[in-house]
Amino acid sequence: MIRRLARFRQRFGIAGRKVAVRTELAWYWRWLGILVILAAAFALAAWMYETGRRFAGFDQRELQQQIRELERQNGRVRDELKGTREELESLRAATAASESRLAIERSAQHKLAQQIKLLERENARLREELATFESLLASEARVSKPLSIHRLTVQPDVLPGEYRYRLLLLTGTGRREQQFQGRLELVVSLTEGGKDAMMVIPEATGDAAPAFRLSFKYFHRVEGSFRVSPKAKVKGVQVRVYEGKAAQARATADATIE
Repeated sequence: MIRRLARFRQRFGIAGRKVAVRTELAWYWRWLGILVILAAAFALAAWMYETGRRFAGFDQRELQQQIRELERQNGRVRDELKGTREELESLRAATAASESRLAIERSAQHKLAQQIKLLERENARLREELATFESLLASEARVSKPLSIHRLTVQPDVLPGEYRYRLLLLTGTGRREQQFQGRLELVVSLTEGGKDAMMVIPEATGDAAPAFRLSFKYFHRVEGSFRVSPKAKVKGVQVRVYEGKAAQARATADATIE
């Protein structure tokens, strides 16, 4: 009995262990507090993260602002590049047009130079013919001959077998007021395949070809061309001039081709 009383005093008496009294909280209030603490911790961590980025130079807003500024600069550079390209295309077009005009001018100058050379040669030939006319008009041969052939030349042309001839016809003083009407005939002596041959131009087909008809009063310059086989070699050409429908030539002249 005494032992039980001692144990009771030891447990519930002044010498017993201290007992703490606490207020009981519901479980949902505990979870709510935990969530609040976690949210505050996340917010603090985010704030510290952003603050650290700003201090380190990685501010998101500044980066976005810089990106927008770079995009604006890129747009300006793109517009300037587009304008530069358009200007370059315009300059290229102008250069091409200038080169085209320059090429046309060069071609025109080249053609003009060729025409000038041709005119100079023609002028020299006309002067020479004029001097020939003056000498023939003053000569006694014109008085004795009713028709004469002068300055006969026959030369090979560009194409094989093609020849060009040139001559001058002059009437005598006795036919001063008469119109000469007649025709021209070429007798070509050639060699082909080791054989000699003759060819009459134009062929005897009745009326003379228009290119070989003659009608003049004082003098007449004749130019033309004829063609033979490219394998043939022309040795000489005789020019015959007939008056009217006469069968006998009024004048003849020979040209030798070397």
